[in-house]
Amino acid sequence: MNLSNLRAPKKASENKKRVGRGMGSGMGKTSTRGHKGQRSRSGSRIMRGFEGGQMPLHRRLPKRGFVNIFRTEYEVVNLERLASLGETEITPEILRKAGVVTSKKTLVKVLGQGELSKALTVYAHKFSKSAQEKIEKAGGKVQVVSSQRSVAS
Repeated sequence: MNLSNLRAPKKASENKKRVGRGMGSGMGKTSTRGHKGQRSRSGSRIMRGFEGGQMPLHRRLPKRGFVNIFRTEYEVVNLERLASLGETEITPEILRKAGVVTSKKTLVKVLGQGELSKALTVYAHKFSKSAQEKIEKAGGKVQVVSSQRSVAS
């Protein structure tokens, strides 16, 4: 491939469909909406999932189980990942910079998969029992960071 055979992608040079610009355009008068009916009116908005008055699918299907809307979600980090960082003090901020944890708002939980060879001081919102034991066995410290979220009741 070189500059002489570069081409624009298909439909890249097509013009936007302009409706309501006179009879000659083929899209005048009703502006491709047809005559009468709900979708022809201005400001019409049909509810998501609306099936013309028929019972919608999301209401026809049975619901099962219980969904706790107050559930707290943690991002999980294993000990082997912490050991591979090469730090002696690990905080949620360091994990975010390293790309282990995705966002600032998430809570971090450390799990005990993997082994530790050196002492680490780990700051996280929650620890599994096995992770806590392994960190302390390696001569490190476990520090629980208080979550700054409050449950609205």
